[in-house]
Amino acid sequence: MTASPYIIDVTAENFQQAVLETSMSRPVLVDFWAEWCNPCKALMPALAKLAEGYQGKFILAKVNTEEQQPLANHFGIRSIPCVKLFLNGQMVDEFLGALPEPEIRNFIDKHIPRESDGLLAQAEQLLLQGDTETAGNLIQQAAQLDPGSPRVMLANARYLTTTGKLEEAEQQLLALPKEEQESPEAASMLARIQFDRSNADNPPPEVLEQRLQENPADSEALHQLASYKIMENDYETALELLLTLMQKDREYGDDAARKDMLRIFELLGGQGELVKRYRNRMFNALH
Repeated sequence: MTASPYIIDVTAENFQQAVLETSMSRPVLVDFWAEWCNPCKALMPALAKLAEGYQGKFILAKVNTEEQQPLANHFGIRSIPCVKLFLNGQMVDEFLGALPEPEIRNFIDKHIPRESDGLLAQAEQLLLQGDTETAGNLIQQAAQLDPGSPRVMLANARYLTTTGKLEEAEQQLLALPKEEQESPEAASMLARIQFDRSNADNPPPEVLEQRLQENPADSEALHQLASYKIMENDYETALELLLTLMQKDREYGDDAARKDMLRIFELLGGQGELVKRYRNRMFNALH
């Protein structure tokens, strides 16, 4: 057994208590290793250092796969080192190989509750209720507690978008790490900012509708009205307008209809019945 209260040697007999039950209150990092595995030995000091440094914010559980083969087989361990993270009784994340310490720290930090999380949850509710001033104050408090946190930066971008500060919101999103920029939430906000910006100088919707009654092939009116429908969250009508524009005038705005359909798919998280249906229709129209 290890001498640290934050590092536990795990067997099939104590796995339920040491890993599953403990994970109900804090993350448990399970390291599957073996004596013959040199990468395992390279990884161990980094894991132990982090376990001590985090002072119980997570528990490191070590499983010797040679001695605990049934346990390793149960979790389908085929290559080591293999590290699995358990939370609330479930395996929620994992990595393979001997990662550098900063990457392991980032891996762990995604799953450790922070004081700033509570502030961000309150801020999100206040934004939904329209209390932007209080929400903004809470987000600033979270930023002081957790500077540079992608979660705080995303929340701040959401606040800036809600209050119409589109340039600042875009800068905040583009300052995120690359993998965070590509997350569904960040991609959705960037797409909405682009649509918000494109509406700034457009005629009112009723004027555009009148133009389309007079000339259904008015490409500019089709495109601008689709932008308004997006801002009203009427994505199906927007997609229908853009599909019509793409079929009638593919060259308009340097293929703007197809590009905007793709942005709407991003806004919708890239999945769902509406995305699937219009992605297929767009593909058929293109081919």
